Amino acid sequence: MSGRRARGPLQQVRRRSRELQAQVEALRAESAAPAPGQRKALSRRCMQLKKLVDENTNALHNLKKSDEPAPVGNYDQRKEEEEKLLLKLSQQLQKLVLVLDQDNGTMNYAVGEERQKDPQTEDENGEEDESEDEESSDSEETDDEEEDKLLDDPNVKECIAVGNFNAQQEGDLTFTKGEVLLIHDKKADGWWVAENSKGERGLVPRTYLAVHNDDVDSQEQSEEHIEVVDETADGTEIKKRTDSHWSAVRRAIAENDTVEVLATIGAVPAGFRQSTLSQLLEEGNQFRASYFLQPELTPSQLAFKDLVWNSDKNTIYPRPTRVSLIVTLCSCKMIPLPGVSIQVLSRHVRLCLFDGNRVLSNVHTVRATWQPKNPQTWTFSPRSTGDRGELSCGWAFLKLFTSNGMPVPSKMYELLLNGGTPYERGVEVDPSISRRAGSGVFHQFITLKKQPVLVVKLRSLSAQSKDILNLLPETLIGSMCYIHLLIFYRQILGDALLKDRISAQSTELICNPILATFPQLVDQPDLMDALRSAWADRERTLKRSEKRDQEFLKSLFVLVYHDSVFPLLQSTFLPDYKWAEEESEASRWKVIADFLEKSRENDGALQYLLSSENTHKAFDIAELSYDFLGETRKNNPGV
Repeated sequence: MSGRRARGPLQQVRRRSRELQAQVEALRAESAAPAPGQRKALSRRCMQLKKLVDENTNALHNLKKSDEPAPVGNYDQRKEEEEKLLLKLSQQLQKLVLVLDQDNGTMNYAVGEERQKDPQTEDENGEEDESEDEESSDSEETDDEEEDKLLDDPNVKECIAVGNFNAQQEGDLTFTKGEVLLIHDKKADGWWVAENSKGERGLVPRTYLAVHNDDVDSQEQSEEHIEVVDETADGTEIKKRTDSHWSAVRRAIAENDTVEVLATIGAVPAGFRQSTLSQLLEEGNQFRASYFLQPELTPSQLAFKDLVWNSDKNTIYPRPTRVSLIVTLCSCKMIPLPGVSIQVLSRHVRLCLFDGNRVLSNVHTVRATWQPKNPQTWTFSPRSTGDRGELSCGWAFLKLFTSNGMPVPSKMYELLLNGGTPYERGVEVDPSISRRAGSGVFHQFITLKKQPVLVVKLRSLSAQSKDILNLLPETLIGSMCYIHLLIFYRQILGDALLKDRISAQSTELICNPILATFPQLVDQPDLMDALRSAWADRERTLKRSEKRDQEFLKSLFVLVYHDSVFPLLQSTFLPDYKWAEEESEASRWKVIADFLEKSRENDGALQYLLSSENTHKAFDIAELSYDFLGETRKNNPGV
């Protein structure tokens, strides 16, 4: 066995790592209660051990799989595990060196006072002091680098402020020099999520922080150290944040205390977070489908960018898009369950286009169904609509383009879910079933089967379907069962803005109930289902010639809209739309179903509207008037 280990470079490094680990543990035990004269010797041993650990780390980095004399199973994973162990040992030694050096500084400060009282003793020990100064000067160059590494260590949570910082914008945390901050999230852009002693949270710049050590005994020495680093901090330019959705991230951070408490007591898995996309939806309509359906003005604001009239065909021009895909949500598997104390109101998936920094589209929500016997598996129905959730059970990316710019192939994809938020890296949904645990092939296979995944299927569209979808805005995510309704809206929008307006420069209000109220409808899935059902019933009665007549279909859609959902929007019997409230949803569905049934029986909604049994909201001109400039300004403050 010894001969085989000698021939395997990775085995040699691993064996050396175990020896170093045993020496580090022994050294830490000795340093827990050292004798008065042993601190300096222990500090030297720490530096020596750290040098050995670094040498072993370098040897590990230089290893290649081809250097092994015989095949090694899970080579990359074993190498990664070994690298993590060596990094942990290096961090432990660095922290121990800092503690021992600070204790030595306090002792040297006290000895210095005694030497001022006894000059003869100072002369006798002068040579020893010079040698110690040389040793300390040699280590000063590496201290800064080690301090930076220790500061970036995710396990180091407490930091001390090395300068005063005033909040630059909402969400930043103001602090003063010497204040101890608890770091919750170390982001790659240099702005970290911190909490002060008052429990206030916010974003702070990394350049204003240093590692805080609880074992510092000398207040004067601590102040001198802070002052030196403060000069570097004040001269460093703070890196500006490039994320355009920091307000939603800040809100998620501010409300994250509850999630942390639940994770601490084991009520939810550690990878659960407040839903970032849910926060974006609550901020306004900028990330809703109703916003993306509105016309987009050109930079000059004299014309529409995405609405152009085709006089030959008497309709709007289609706008060819580069990629149009149908994404079918098949299932979610092995989604961790919260504790029994958490009531699950809904299960759903939110979809959006994301470039790694900004959300580029509307946020579309698809409700999932599940069986009580197997609550960890979610399935999806074509008729399912949106619902609201508070906790994110994970997230996944699916690239739409390959590295050479071509669309990804249409096939089935199993996407492993990540924990935390899209702005975090390395967080697992449930660390108890970590995908990095274990080294055996069989164990890895079993662990992979337990990982939470989202199964989706991509498929391309036919040429006819692409022509239809090109009538929609360039960027939009929605359900395929609503596509024909959205296209009717865009065609009516084109008629009102391009064909029927008296002048292209006219900005007067447009009297059109559909244009005025349809954006409200898009954000209420149960009313969209009611409109889809009413249109399907009317469409079954049409002749083939009528189905080919676009102008006739458009006029018929207007009648169906007025006979179905328009009266419901103004009814006092219809409760306000609320997310994930079963009683409210059930009440709304009852009102909607009763109205649609009476409308079918009476061949329209006129009798229902004139009945004394029904009451409606007070009339508002907004029910009939459409102000496209007002909508644009409301949706896009920059216009």
